[in-house]
Amino acid sequence: MTDQQTGPAAAPAGDGVRLSKVMAERGLASRREADEWIEAGWVLVNGQPAVLGQRVLPDTPIEIDPAARTQQAQRVTVLLNKPIGYVSGQAEDGYQPAVVLVTAANRWADDKLPLKFHHGHLRSLAPAGRLDIDSTGLLVLTQDGRVAKTLVGEDSPVEKEYLVRVRPLRAVPPGEPWLSSLAMRTLHHGLDLDGRRLKPARVSWANEDQLRFVLREGRKRQIRRMCELVGLDVTGLKRVRLGSVVLGKLPPGQWRYLRPDERF
Repeated sequence: MTDQQTGPAAAPAGDGVRLSKVMAERGLASRREADEWIEAGWVLVNGQPAVLGQRVLPDTPIEIDPAARTQQAQRVTVLLNKPIGYVSGQAEDGYQPAVVLVTAANRWADDKLPLKFHHGHLRSLAPAGRLDIDSTGLLVLTQDGRVAKTLVGEDSPVEKEYLVRVRPLRAVPPGEPWLSSLAMRTLHHGLDLDGRRLKPARVSWANEDQLRFVLREGRKRQIRRMCELVGLDVTGLKRVRLGSVVLGKLPPGQWRYLRPDERF
């Protein structure tokens, strides 16, 4: 521990000043940071781990673990397997934002990154791109503006790969394909949305009722609207890759940290 402050013992229960306030007055941290550091176990009072709400005398010895400073400076990026029923950003129409799933309990057990989760990682953690409420799969939430800038916007160079389960909007005679060769070529490069031409896409059959889409843009409900224009209804949509970062075996509703060897 460093940043040691010396003095008499901590105050008896009910006496003294809230620890986070004392830390702020000494310039050790803001009150919000102090509470986060206390909860993470990075604060000692008289050599003992502090607890939230603890009250101390104004000159009580307080020590701060250097890990608090390191973690404070580190901007994290989280990969979440978003389930159906959560919105990507702000809560809307009674639906919760996906960020509420980023908790210690929901962290994937196979996340081997030696980084301890703490509430400071939730500060300014925002989605880099959207995933519709009825879509699942890879959602990136980040504190790093560079990551957000790379992933968001029509000029983003990052490929986005989806598995899309479909069914025909019309009755299809037995043996006839759900998509004609012309319709498939149209999906690749030949559709307009909202009066604007879409960028070229790569589309192929993954199995008999599932298409694989690889896009370099992400207009609102783009894949669902593309499919509708060629006579298909989307019954399920999952994002499985962003650039070289894959969803892999990450379970629905769980998350992990972006590894140092992964880049967008």
